[in-house]
Amino acid sequence: MVAVVVTHRRLEQLRASLEVVCGQTRPVDHLVVVDNADENAVRELVEAQPVEATYLGSKHNLGGAGGFALGMLHALATGADLVWCADDDGRPEGPEVLATLMACMDRHGLAEVSPVVCDLAEPDRLAFPLRRGVVWRRWRSELFADDKGGRVAREAGPTGAAMGPTDAAVGPTDAAVGPTDTAAAVADGSDLLPGIASLFNGALFTADCLDRVGVPDLRLFIRGDEVEMHRRLVRSRLPFGTCLTTAYLHPQGSDEFKPILGGRMHTQFPDDPVKRHFTYRNRGYVLTQPGNRRLIPQEILRFGWYFLVTRRDPAGLREWMRLQRLGAGERFDKP
Repeated sequence: MVAVVVTHRRLEQLRASLEVVCGQTRPVDHLVVVDNADENAVRELVEAQPVEATYLGSKHNLGGAGGFALGMLHALATGADLVWCADDDGRPEGPEVLATLMACMDRHGLAEVSPVVCDLAEPDRLAFPLRRGVVWRRWRSELFADDKGGRVAREAGPTGAAMGPTDAAVGPTDAAVGPTDTAAAVADGSDLLPGIASLFNGALFTADCLDRVGVPDLRLFIRGDEVEMHRRLVRSRLPFGTCLTTAYLHPQGSDEFKPILGGRMHTQFPDDPVKRHFTYRNRGYVLTQPGNRRLIPQEILRFGWYFLVTRRDPAGLREWMRLQRLGAGERFDKP
């Protein structure tokens, strides 16, 4: 079992992440850290870890997509049977996360399993909102009960759910049980939300899964690489899902999601223009891929409404359309 962590100029956050990754009750067999800034301080930190470790410094910034691709391929080349992913600004919620994920994977015969992704500053809150129909779930406890107070049926989301946190309007379904009833959840099998997963934030892959699905697309750099890989995972028909009895902590990201139509739909608008460039460009590519094309009319409606009605920003809509066309045409220009 090889853990793969990607970092870029976040030494102290990486230190906090590695402390938990390398402190699991089921120890990682090997740690691979891909450093997109090739910094000596990061090399020294990696070499000081209490597990066998490999430092891969890159003089060319590969982005999160290329970093995880490199790390995953290196792990496979060393003979890894399992690959566990983490980034530098998040961390597992505690020392039992890996053991819990592995047990869930074995119990359900999964090719990939992810933890629930929760807010680093407020762990009871989801780092990214999840939607079921027109109802938004923003708290971990809301994943566990329906409006009658009982467990809800476990349902795999549509292919569109693969848009995950980068497309809240077609986001994952809600889930079945909560951490307050972990033993019961494991006993009745409701510890798993099948067909939905947040990739890279604590995701655990089998080697066979990566052989069949592939690794992240270097061209996407950042933003949407996990969405595109999720699309391939869905189409592979391999069994995968989210383990509801463990979590990965990540900085809260819901501020980017802007409600429209009275909150029945959301659009994504990163304040940072660089993040906005990659988000919209990569969405343009992902939506033209098999399994997602049916979502294009909804995409045009949502973003057209947001820019013209909510923001009254025709120039913003024109820029959104330009970036969408770049991605759709596989022109992966950087800002």
